[in-house]
Amino acid sequence: MADVKTRRIVLASRPQGAPTPENFRLEEAPLPQPAEGQLLLKVLYLSLDPYMRGRMSAARSYTNPTELGDVMPAGTVAEVIASRHPDHAVGDIVLSYAGWQTHALSDGTGLRKLDPTFAPLSTALGVLGMPGFTAYAGLLTIGRPRAGETLVVAAASGPVGSAVGQIAKLKGARAIGIAGGPEKCAFVRDELGFDVALDHKAPDFPEQLAKACPEGVDIYFENVSGKVWDAVFPLFNEFARIPVCGLIASYNATGPFEGPDRLPHLMRDILSKSLTLRGFIQREFVAEQFPDFLRDMSTWIRDGRVRYREDIVDGLENAPEAFIGLLQGKNFGKLVVRLGQPS
Repeated sequence: MADVKTRRIVLASRPQGAPTPENFRLEEAPLPQPAEGQLLLKVLYLSLDPYMRGRMSAARSYTNPTELGDVMPAGTVAEVIASRHPDHAVGDIVLSYAGWQTHALSDGTGLRKLDPTFAPLSTALGVLGMPGFTAYAGLLTIGRPRAGETLVVAAASGPVGSAVGQIAKLKGARAIGIAGGPEKCAFVRDELGFDVALDHKAPDFPEQLAKACPEGVDIYFENVSGKVWDAVFPLFNEFARIPVCGLIASYNATGPFEGPDRLPHLMRDILSKSLTLRGFIQREFVAEQFPDFLRDMSTWIRDGRVRYREDIVDGLENAPEAFIGLLQGKNFGKLVVRLGQPS
């Protein structure tokens, strides 16, 4: 491996508004060699997710920002290609957090071994990974769906929203999915089995949503905010639950939000309707719920009760363009970059 180089994409500059290709830089370096207690990973798949936009900013958030010159963060599936670690052998496949690079050193912290015969490896970054678990834990812990209730979820063709709606259906709730464009809406309705799929780009979208929810909304799984939130908000029933998972409509904002101050209206309805509005990061539920999630989700997939779709892009050099497209809604399904195949 002496002639092998490692390639990585680092944060070159912080975006002002939407990210551009100039915010990223592709670098090449000699392949690192593991010291005692370390192992060398070859990345096979890396995950692209909306939260990465927040990591590009220096603004305060739930985790530290990526520093300029550092590798862009990402969950990855990787193969151990050299090991001086007692718990990991060459050929092991692991879930790791190596980021946007072809190779990485690890001391074993945070690695989880994967069984390549259990499911396609890429699913460890999607329906059987962080996005799927986000849907599972957020919906069941905060949303608490019950038979006959109405759930609304935006970004319903994506990895989180698609799982949210299907799990809600398994619990007996009606699932209203919101997506962008006829093709995505058809997938949500016909392939995933949502009761209704609505296009947020339609000029009469708020009216369509109200018609689809004649008995109001009991659960709104928030992935987007913006105009979708504006349409859902008047429809909340008493005791409605709102798990707040993402706010993708505002991730590229550069200043104060436009429009009137709606906070007094929100606070009034939280009080008068006894609403539960709860933000969460999936990691807070991992210790207690992840084993149950793997058991349940793998069973649902095997039985055909949960379906998923992946959008796979080949080549590390294409990660920035794919990520920029993700924030514009251009992906269709869980967005994954494929860097190689297991040896």
